[in-house]
Amino acid sequence: MVPIYEKREVVRVRPATTADGEAIRAIRNHAVATSTALWTDTRQSPADAAAWLAVHLARGSALVAEAGGQGCESGESGEGGEIVGFAVYGPWRDLDGYRHTVENSVYVREGSQGLGIGRALLGALVDAARAAGHHSMIAGIESGNAPSVRLHRRFGFTEVGTVPEAGLKFGRWFDLTLMRLALEG
Repeated sequence: MVPIYEKREVVRVRPATTADGEAIRAIRNHAVATSTALWTDTRQSPADAAAWLAVHLARGSALVAEAGGQGCESGESGEGGEIVGFAVYGPWRDLDGYRHTVENSVYVREGSQGLGIGRALLGALVDAARAAGHHSMIAGIESGNAPSVRLHRRFGFTEVGTVPEAGLKFGRWFDLTLMRLALEG
């Protein structure tokens, strides 16, 4: 775990643990309430969030970005840091034929965007999916979310299509841009 030195913070990306659950839930629920990153109006309850995270922990597909904790500056295991973002990957579709393709999600806490945290999380998530032997990674992004599209392009994701009016949130229809990264090469 190498720290990422950015504008103001030293950030360490590490595997998530059950102890990170409430911080992850808070970031996710904020995105549900205020953004078009998640096309749902339903916030996770503590029980739902714990069950959702448990699936990712069992798969080894959940990471957090931690800032300001003991060990962050050296890159060693530490504790006491503040969770400023998380990333997960999971099955793109549930059918067997899709088992080698995963979909990613990257979220950075409000007020911590633009510091390289999303870049650190996505890079580590791509590495983890490669190490797990997956073939490709998909990103489904609200088409107007230019920062997310740019982030994914930096990692070599290419746009493979846009689904017009694929989702409804805040009383508006949104287009979905699909991006793909080959993990084997």
